[in-house]
Amino acid sequence: MTDTDHPGRTAAADRAWTVLLPADRYEAERLVHHDTLELTGLAARPRPAPGDPVAVVVAGESPLLVALGRISSPPAGEAPAREAAAPLVVAYTRWAFDEPVPADGLPLDGPVSELPADRWRSLADRLGPPPPRRSWLVSLDLPIEAATPAEAVRLFWSYVRELGPRELPAYVSPSGDELAMQAFVLGVEANQDPEEDD
Repeated sequence: MTDTDHPGRTAAADRAWTVLLPADRYEAERLVHHDTLELTGLAARPRPAPGDPVAVVVAGESPLLVALGRISSPPAGEAPAREAAAPLVVAYTRWAFDEPVPADGLPLDGPVSELPADRWRSLADRLGPPPPRRSWLVSLDLPIEAATPAEAVRLFWSYVRELGPRELPAYVSPSGDELAMQAFVLGVEANQDPEEDD
């Protein structure tokens, strides 16, 4: 999936919506890439329809816009008997988890709120077009003691699953510029040189 929702490519819509992300869910969405956001347990109230545009917002002292998306239908066979219990699926079209933008003055009255379409377009304008995509080299090196290469690989994946992005640094550099490598932990740049911490 690519970032596609910005003013030059957004079709007109009669209504739009805000989806409110709790802080812990925001952290999970920021750490691992997802193409969709699924919300469950929503009360019976006016609900978005497939194709409706969505602004994904994190509430706090100042609400922040972290993504744009469109309502998608749940996977076939997963819709329960009662519509109110059906999960609400947002297909992301634009991510801004690393650089959210202020979204003050939105009518937030629950986990899902109706939003005038012109306000949604204003938020999309504020977010702007997606930055150009480029190639990155991402690596994770772990020293592992094992009897065989196959066992070392099994242990590697066990450590990755157990420790995950909260504890393991991943190293990233622009493709072709390995000297610019930076370490990231919890999705943000992290200094891995203990001498520089002194």
